[in-house]
Amino acid sequence: MGVPSNESIQFCIFDLRRGQNEGQELDKILFFFPAGFPFSKQLSVIGLSEGLITFTRIFSPEAACEVIEAERHSHVFHEAEPDIWMVMVVEKSNDSDPIWRDDALRKVLKEIHSLFVMFHGSIREMLEKEPGGGLTRQHLYSFIMDYLMACKKLSPGNCCCDFQAGKKLLLPSYRDCLKERGTVQMLTIGREAALEVQSLVRVLESSDGNTLCYSLILFQDLLVSTTLSPDDTINLFTYAVLRLTPHALSSGSSSWSYLRKGSTVSNAAPESNMTHPNSMSESFYGSSDISSGEDGHYHVVRPLQSDKWSKGKDGYLVTDLWGAEVGTWVFATPTVWLQQTGEKLYLCVYQHRSLTLMLMIPVSSVPNGEQGVAEVRQRIIENASLKILKVEEKLSKGWGGENAYHVGGYRYLLVDGDRNVSRASPATKVTTLTKESLLAMNKLRQEVELEKSRAKLDRCNFEKDLDICIRAKNNAWVISRVTRGKELYMVLEKANETLLYASDAVEKFSDSMTGIAMEHFHWTKENRVYASREQHVRFSNLFSSVEFSHH
Repeated sequence: MGVPSNESIQFCIFDLRRGQNEGQELDKILFFFPAGFPFSKQLSVIGLSEGLITFTRIFSPEAACEVIEAERHSHVFHEAEPDIWMVMVVEKSNDSDPIWRDDALRKVLKEIHSLFVMFHGSIREMLEKEPGGGLTRQHLYSFIMDYLMACKKLSPGNCCCDFQAGKKLLLPSYRDCLKERGTVQMLTIGREAALEVQSLVRVLESSDGNTLCYSLILFQDLLVSTTLSPDDTINLFTYAVLRLTPHALSSGSSSWSYLRKGSTVSNAAPESNMTHPNSMSESFYGSSDISSGEDGHYHVVRPLQSDKWSKGKDGYLVTDLWGAEVGTWVFATPTVWLQQTGEKLYLCVYQHRSLTLMLMIPVSSVPNGEQGVAEVRQRIIENASLKILKVEEKLSKGWGGENAYHVGGYRYLLVDGDRNVSRASPATKVTTLTKESLLAMNKLRQEVELEKSRAKLDRCNFEKDLDICIRAKNNAWVISRVTRGKELYMVLEKANETLLYASDAVEKFSDSMTGIAMEHFHWTKENRVYASREQHVRFSNLFSSVEFSHH
């Protein structure tokens, strides 16, 4: 198939509008992993991808190619921007059950692009400003390698880091089948606490005078409130959990990462040429030392570097990742781009104990640069400090700990794909499942995703209800239930031998969820969301209980 057999994973980004003339083929390559591949092999992988894209367009001109399954490899595609493609080629294992899910790999590609655009703007706009492509390659190479790099510190309770462990690249596998990337996890709070949160949000919104500021509030690693659009909320939430929450600051690791003790080497790429490109690719991608943020004449902002954020004496988090204001030793305030509006915003992060507040201030509303930002930050402290203390106190009193949403005897995942919200069993509980159970669930999820893809190609909404129970090799029950697009996945390893027993266990799960208090998520016209407690939830109404109510 044109893919070198001695490497199990290749990941590339290329532009179909570039490098179409003879002798200019390298112009189309924007990123390639492993960077140490000879250019001839890089062009071979990209050429094959181009051919598959062109061929599939004959049969489906309106729907972009997503996955091609070959005998030995899976080719996963994502058209990040018009004619800019991200492709991952993954070698298949020898096991009968797949260890990867194509949809999970595509979500990795989507997340990389979404985060990149949030910090740097679109790839196409960067290429238009600098047609040579060198600056774009340098940004992509630094950003993606930071995304893939292993964290140096491990969380004692989580025993996990990012995608790259030492010199081996790990990707989401069957061990992560009860997780859902590209969703937020929310904290369920009582009505009294919700009113306090709303009061705090109103103060934060008005912190810049007449200009409306955006805010996002987290408690621990869970979302409490947001005034951003759903897509922007996911991006900021992902970054917060990765680098900004107390857990991320203390451990240097991310709660959504994938490396676990006992992960098999079949999930990893060989170490050769993993992080050390050869001299030719060093020049092509900008720098051989990805620990540096400078490239002679231009400072490359690298927001995903680990251990670069710290808490200042005033409670605000500080970092030198964005450099310093010209002519001063004052660290530049981080900036982000909103996906929904295209606005450029200053990002100010305040932390009090387990509460993290992210305040986004339009750059256009702050005429005096860093001095103006400092004034806004000071006003926030003056106006909101008491409310911040009260909210943190109330949320801490109602916090049930990391196992707050655990249901004894069940390992589950609930997903509302329309609203990008999920809830799952704690990771420490999922690790107790056997490999056979996880493989069976991974395979079941692959089948559900295939049905969803077929419905998408048929141009119909995925309203089809699915109710699937599978008996795994270890006699565990693996269950999927899809109702109105809301999805429940469940593993029962201590179930009896009958299907009736498994069905009754699902109904008992409903009663257990009553005690946990499933939440209603309320989206207002201003995209404000918070979670409020509901005490009477039956499984028959489980999915409707996580629907959003529009005011």
